Amino acid sequence: MGTEIEVLNGDASWQTAEPLLNEVWPSHIVEKLAWGHIKWANADLRVLIEAPSGRPACHVGIYFRTITWNGRKLHVGGIGGVATREDCRRLGYASFALEAATETIRANEAARFALLFCEPHNFAFYRARGWHPFSGEVYVEQPEGRIRFDVMAPFVLDIARAPRRGTLDLCGLPW
Repeated sequence: MGTEIEVLNGDASWQTAEPLLNEVWPSHIVEKLAWGHIKWANADLRVLIEAPSGRPACHVGIYFRTITWNGRKLHVGGIGGVATREDCRRLGYASFALEAATETIRANEAARFALLFCEPHNFAFYRARGWHPFSGEVYVEQPEGRIRFDVMAPFVLDIARAPRRGTLDLCGLPW
């Protein structure tokens, strides 16, 4: 494939990731989406894949946080900001980047499971890669306070054993 996969510091790599994310999700499109008004967390780490052209082709954000599940504290890894340039889609970039991100989470021995949020058109993609729908309530912080997060569907991936139902509180901004 001739691609380079890098896992980089989230803040330090923002300058590289931002143009790709803006290309995939331009502001005039995002403002019309159900999640367009959401304030998102900044990634702790980023997986960036460079296409043979030298331009960034794909991005996956990685997040680490202690959350609660049914009131019990658990350390988790999050996946967010999965984005692939239109001209690089269906070439396996997102699969490679997601695998690199989940392996990074697995390497963090404290993470009990991984969590991501997605829209219905991506359900099959994540299910095919071992992710499971989480049926329950999810709460997040927003500038106006704690809210129920229901604009995107939660999916979990077993590291140890991921819960499939109950109440999750991200104890911060969503990713």
